[in-house]
Amino acid sequence: MLQKMPGKDGKRKQRIELLTVCIAAALVFISDFFVKQYFLKNPSFQSVPVIKNILYISVVFNNGAAFGILKGKTTFLVYVCILFLLLFFVNFAKEERRNKIFLISCGLIIGGALSNLYDRIFIGYVVDYIDLRVWPVFNISDSAITIGACLLFLNEFMSPNRP
Repeated sequence: MLQKMPGKDGKRKQRIELLTVCIAAALVFISDFFVKQYFLKNPSFQSVPVIKNILYISVVFNNGAAFGILKGKTTFLVYVCILFLLLFFVNFAKEERRNKIFLISCGLIIGGALSNLYDRIFIGYVVDYIDLRVWPVFNISDSAITIGACLLFLNEFMSPNRP
């Protein structure tokens, strides 16, 4: 349910907007999926330095939410994620000010949420692997959701058409 735009140009613009969101979401989902599959098939229970004292690869199986909250509440988190995605899609459909930053931000958030949802449904936990040592271990999807949310926030406040 995208915003209504009259004529051929409006429909073309809708398709381009939807394609932009889908491409961003697919890039996040696919990249995170393949990295997680690699770590699931080649488990290393050691932390491997990529940049010594800064960035490590540390595979963690997270059956909770961010920062380890709600451990073991996978079913609840699946329902919360589905509800979040439904509300997100409804708000996306109502938004009239759709610039490229808005569309890419939405794609990042949707791709990240779907990737972590996939993990919870089909694996039973989320695979995290990016370790900065000063922050809980996270993954590409978590990064995409965070970057997408920050871009949406900045876009909202930098928009010249703010209500």
